[in-house]
Amino acid sequence: MEKVMRKKRNMSPSNVAFVVCNALFMTFFVVMTLYPILNTLAISFNDGTDALRGGIYLWPRKWSLKNYITVLQRDNLVTGAFVTVARTVIGTVLSLAANAMLAFIVSRKRFLFRKQLSLFWVITMYVNGGMIPTFLLYKNLGLTNSFWVYVVPGAISAFNMLVLRTYMNGLPDSLEESAQLDGAGYMQIFVKIISPLCKPVYATVALFVAVGQWNSWFDAMLYNRMSDEYTTLQYELMKLLSSVTNQGASAEAMKNAAGAVTPESIRAAATIFTMLPIVCLYPFLQRYFVAGLTLGGVKE
Repeated sequence: MEKVMRKKRNMSPSNVAFVVCNALFMTFFVVMTLYPILNTLAISFNDGTDALRGGIYLWPRKWSLKNYITVLQRDNLVTGAFVTVARTVIGTVLSLAANAMLAFIVSRKRFLFRKQLSLFWVITMYVNGGMIPTFLLYKNLGLTNSFWVYVVPGAISAFNMLVLRTYMNGLPDSLEESAQLDGAGYMQIFVKIISPLCKPVYATVALFVAVGQWNSWFDAMLYNRMSDEYTTLQYELMKLLSSVTNQGASAEAMKNAAGAVTPESIRAAATIFTMLPIVCLYPFLQRYFVAGLTLGGVKE
């Protein structure tokens, strides 16, 4: 009887209205989120000249792989892809290790200057030296025209360090105290106790850094513009989009009247080509990503 009454209470008009409105809102939100991606995918697989007629929404009207072939035939694309993968992997590992160790130090309550250093790093999030001084600094340090300009300057991030520090502050102090009673040093505490408990926030920060490294192209143009061996995938795709956009109906597009490309179709293919690795990687890190953003936010 109690279950029946509870079920009737749950199916009251107000609850039904809330469920219906919530379902409609979430459906609308999903459609608004997925439609631009699916529309870009359809245009990327559609013939370029045919796409100029418009009317392509979720399905290609005239299938063609010419857009992707044009993107893949770009000079230095293989080199750029290799450099981008290398900078993403090395940069993510190095940044995660550096920020995690720094966050562990700042999160220790016995550390004397932890508040002052935290304030200093927060200031660096809003104030910087400017583009030209930064370029001159990197040049004097020998980082320009090298691979390490992608990795070393961004190894420490104030935002990522603060995220890690906030999460570590939420861990019980008794874990560290019991480990110290057993004779463990700070490095052992960090590696064997703190780090295993920080896997969710590690995955969150790793995803932040990896996406930033993968999508970055401005540093390649600024510091390694004259070095083709250190070009990146995003920079090569940016140059391709710029050349196709500036040329418009270029000779390259006119060579194949039956399967020509246009700036819009090339842009769509380059967008899908760029976002595909991150889209494939995100589902495997989603549960850690959500947990890392929420678990450290509430203290009891």
